[in-house]
Amino acid sequence: MTAPVMNAPDRISAAMRPANIVMDIARLGCLYPYPLSFMRSLLRRVMTENWVITPARFELCDDGYGHAVYEIATPNALFSYVIFSKHLNAQARSDRVIAADWDMTVTLCEGAISDARLENLRANVPLQEKGRVDADCFVLSRANKSERNFDAVVTALAAGQQPDLDVMAKVGYLYRTTAVYGSGKFGMADWDKVKTRWPDFASPFAAEMFSCWMIRHFSLAQADHVAVCRAPETAVKMDDRIKRYVGIGNATGLGMAPYLINHPLLINNWMEVRETALARVLSGAHPDDKSRGDFKCLALKAMQHLDEITTDNTEQNTLNANARKDLQSALAWFNARKITAWRALTDYAALHSGVEAQELINVLLLELYPDMITDLQDRLTVDEVYGLQANMRADDLKALIETHYNWALKIDYSDQKTQGIFWYRSEEKMEPRLGRRFEEPGAGQEMLLGIGWYVCAAYAALTEFIAAYGDEASTARFVFENPEHRYITRRMQTMAGTRYGEIRINAIDLDVLPIHLLRCKLSFFGVGKFDPRSRMWVRNTMFQGAPLVCDVGTEAGRIMGDNWCFPIRPDAG
Repeated sequence: MTAPVMNAPDRISAAMRPANIVMDIARLGCLYPYPLSFMRSLLRRVMTENWVITPARFELCDDGYGHAVYEIATPNALFSYVIFSKHLNAQARSDRVIAADWDMTVTLCEGAISDARLENLRANVPLQEKGRVDADCFVLSRANKSERNFDAVVTALAAGQQPDLDVMAKVGYLYRTTAVYGSGKFGMADWDKVKTRWPDFASPFAAEMFSCWMIRHFSLAQADHVAVCRAPETAVKMDDRIKRYVGIGNATGLGMAPYLINHPLLINNWMEVRETALARVLSGAHPDDKSRGDFKCLALKAMQHLDEITTDNTEQNTLNANARKDLQSALAWFNARKITAWRALTDYAALHSGVEAQELINVLLLELYPDMITDLQDRLTVDEVYGLQANMRADDLKALIETHYNWALKIDYSDQKTQGIFWYRSEEKMEPRLGRRFEEPGAGQEMLLGIGWYVCAAYAALTEFIAAYGDEASTARFVFENPEHRYITRRMQTMAGTRYGEIRINAIDLDVLPIHLLRCKLSFFGVGKFDPRSRMWVRNTMFQGAPLVCDVGTEAGRIMGDNWCFPIRPDAG
């Protein structure tokens, strides 16, 4: 009997990896940026639609302090990007969220900026959380200089020389952001307004990523400006090749971690899009001479990229070295045979490579076939509605938990270690913090992030409920009798209808690694070059290798296109 012929959607569905693999927290902590990452999608749109970005005001003193306003003309509207730059004492410069002053503060808003509006923004934007902006603003951010790097670059340019590439390779940016706010905070437009009124920024985090790209642009313009003012007769501007290698730094802490747990429908959707893209390639693309050559070139570039990453974190250096070694072995295996399906390569990696290299190879395959997957970028948004199925029988709810949350039921919460951490928000900045449950006060203010714990508690209560009322009793009666389990019941019923469901993490374990959550989310942003500073915060680099504002609408921009993954240092000269 011949096997039934599957249509394309069925083939893609069959090729998608199961949730127990995809949603494992250790694997999510190894993800790399890919063609549908938000930075890539944003710049693909900017370049394709030829957005016009011009400096409407650039009023800086010789030391680079003052303000600048860039106007952004898209096919749909006119926006302004407003920047305030000031002198900041070194002792006041901090990446921590408790900082109260910054080298640069910015906002993105609709329309042109009048003198009156500029003054209103000047009075509020530098205050950040303590200020208030109007509802035509939709991003508020700030950034600090990498003082050593910025001064070294300006000194070189003022002397008529290009920056030292060894220095640029070590740090990779002139400024780093310490927060990028959106979604209705501090008087700004909320997400519903952004996605309905301003289609140019209606995809996830597009406005926030655009803000970071513009901070990078201003940092380069400011460096050129200060160098010329310092030595007008000898100064040169930074070479565009080096400018493209300069990114924007970022310091990310615990504030990002709860987002992934609190938005399971959205994260499921992001993962499903990513896995759909991979399944399309594995089921519909086949190696030929061109794609084999392209894969080899990409793999060599990725290995050089990993080799050039500089961090003082020993564990991250080991991860990068192992990923590079595993990719090199996989490439040698690939070069020694002429495979007829890319699945052979991913199967080899699953058996012989670590998780980092497995996910790296998956990304390389996605980079080979952008035309097969870029339409998926329109599927990254989802309406998050968590509905209670009140009529579901109690025994069906119990079976649902056993099927879709078996990973949570395997955790032994009688062990104090597995519930040793609680998450809470600080009074001063309302930012997430970690406390030790059995050593520190504050568990009464716990954030609802221990999903596995709540699942197990609901399952135990449901088992007792069924014993008392029978297995045909309804979910409605269960949550009426046990209102403390209403939230997790609604969540479980909703997520059981998704392909990937929950992240497989015990977020309250004493040894929890929030940095896995950070890297997962940052990979969707498009962030690379991770420099962990602890298990709870990381420095990283965004937009390194990306096109410049001056590349938009040019032949250079067209040639570069979307091909700026795995940035490597440019050749000298």
